[in-house]
Amino acid sequence: MSVWDLLSYFNFAFWGFLFAVFVYKLLYSIRIVPNKKAYIVERLGKYQKTLGPGFHALMPFLDKVTFIQDLKEATIDVPPQDCFTKDEVNVEVDGVIYISVVDPTKASYGVTNYGFASIELAQTTTRSVIGTLELDKTFEERDLISSRVVEVLNKAGEIWGIRVHRYEIKNITPPASVQNSMEKQVNAERERRAILAKSEGDKQSRINRSEGSMMELINLSEGQMTKMINEAEGKASEILTVAKATANSIRKIGEVLTTKGGEDAFKLKLKEKHLMNLRQLADANVEVIVPGSINDYESWIKSVGL
Repeated sequence: MSVWDLLSYFNFAFWGFLFAVFVYKLLYSIRIVPNKKAYIVERLGKYQKTLGPGFHALMPFLDKVTFIQDLKEATIDVPPQDCFTKDEVNVEVDGVIYISVVDPTKASYGVTNYGFASIELAQTTTRSVIGTLELDKTFEERDLISSRVVEVLNKAGEIWGIRVHRYEIKNITPPASVQNSMEKQVNAERERRAILAKSEGDKQSRINRSEGSMMELINLSEGQMTKMINEAEGKASEILTVAKATANSIRKIGEVLTTKGGEDAFKLKLKEKHLMNLRQLADANVEVIVPGSINDYESWIKSVGL
């Protein structure tokens, strides 16, 4: 093979390589961005634009995608760290951050690693907030700690291009000795509440029984009183009715006696009554001692003053 043939071969290979690189760059300049993604494009090392979802064509050899930002909400675990409470108790605290990118450009150029920066800032803020609380309050003020961390992170997020949606504390772990004392305190408080609840229950039970007995006595007395009143009213009504009937009977008898032949009719009625009584005594077959003049109606009626 001659020198010219070698030169022709290398020339062909060189231009073929350049053509392949050009085709590769041309194809690589075509970008399809999916949803919830953002591509940061630089032209000759300088920020050019941010590509949103869809089809995009870049300038070959000039434009370059340097950052790809995920816009979906993400969770970042905050590793456990030691914190000291206001009453000098060492507790271990960990949590989780819910975060999303809202400005891809700031997230790319405003901070080297916004995830790592958020973790560090969350840890320092958590330590500072717990340092203002006593141990008992740290378990009650989780919302306060979380809201304070979110507030601080969102202030920094204005520069970093991120938004912290919430921060949740997963665990607050005190030392074993403190846990034992807290368990004893909780058990003592639980027993105290149980004793108090039992005493309150017994007290209420006695009150209910006494009130029930009192109401029973009141109901019995009211019932007895009502019964006596009803009986008295019934007797009074009976006496009044008998008295009225007697008065009416006497009045009618008097009216009869004052009429012509009334006295004879009255005496005849008495005779009839007298004979009926004698007949009843005879039918009863009962031995009865009677005055000798009882059969003589005229003498008997005179003896009684009629």
